[in-house]
Amino acid sequence: MENQPYLSIVVPAYKEGERIGQNLLEIGKFLSDKNYTHEIIVVVDGSPDNTAEVAQNYGSQVSNLRVINNKENHGKGYVVRQGLLESKGKYVVFLDADGSTSITHVEKFLPELEKGNDVIIGSRKIEGSFIQIHQPKYREVMGEGGNWLIRIVLGLWSFPDTQCGFKMLTGQAAHEIAKRMVVDRFGFDFELIILAFKLGFKVKQMPVRWMNEEGSTVSLTGPNGFIQVLIDLFKTKGRLITGAYKIEKVKK
Repeated sequence: MENQPYLSIVVPAYKEGERIGQNLLEIGKFLSDKNYTHEIIVVVDGSPDNTAEVAQNYGSQVSNLRVINNKENHGKGYVVRQGLLESKGKYVVFLDADGSTSITHVEKFLPELEKGNDVIIGSRKIEGSFIQIHQPKYREVMGEGGNWLIRIVLGLWSFPDTQCGFKMLTGQAAHEIAKRMVVDRFGFDFELIILAFKLGFKVKQMPVRWMNEEGSTVSLTGPNGFIQVLIDLFKTKGRLITGAYKIEKVKK
């Protein structure tokens, strides 16, 4: 691909006006001494605050920054999918706007993609990971129960943490997976992983250092709630059974 950047960074954002600036500066600082080309794509999910304006204002300090400002809220899965499809990089990473997992993990993830892996899943639950600041206990309990259901329903037995917001893919894997994804809310993570396997991509987990940041929109009910994630889980299983994803092995 002509003028293809080496790395694309996708940052989904919703109600992050107070935090996204610091994370963009961290990303910019990380990239400043790298000898490869890059692009940064912030995808704002119909945020009612000034997230898009704040991100755009950092364009003078952070190179190759582009902001996509959706006027309506669709969900994190929708904007991650949008960002992956918009990306042009040989490799693509997406990470949360709050900086809960640092961009510096790219240094360890990139070599694994260059070795032939197609998708690297950040995990807070495997050996080598570290949770610096924990979530409230009730959210950890919900998350643990949800992870077990995901593993049982989709057969992702070796993945104790599908929902970590830091994942890295080859450009080919990003586009092939994203164009088949349909889950708009938080269930998109397990959809991405199971589609990666079904499409024949090589998937690996790697530990991350993670800290909880206040301000999450996750709850029990509502469009971003735990119940909606379970609904999307069984809908994903249904699509796999019925062939709705139109999966065939991808030629690399």
